Amino acid sequence: MNRNNRKTRVGVVVESKMEKTAVVQVGRQLKHPIYGKAIKRTKKYLVHDETNQCKPGSTVRIMETKPLSKQKRWRVVEVISTVEE
Repeated sequence: MNRNNRKTRVGVVVESKMEKTAVVQVGRQLKHPIYGKAIKRTKKYLVHDETNQCKPGSTVRIMETKPLSKQKRWRVVEVISTVEE
């Protein structure tokens, strides 16, 4: 059994005011079932950030993990790019 077969997503950090937690927004595109037009859908995830390295605007890769709190089921794997202020 392969334990490391977990879901991963790439998203943008929207908020990082909490301690060791960030809010990551993940976007996807799908086709409308009838009209065929591309539609954008977004979802926000509460993500565990152990080192508090995520800043708003930075792009991160997140991975599914065991439940860490009531709403946190994802953790930061890597920071892909950061925003310069």
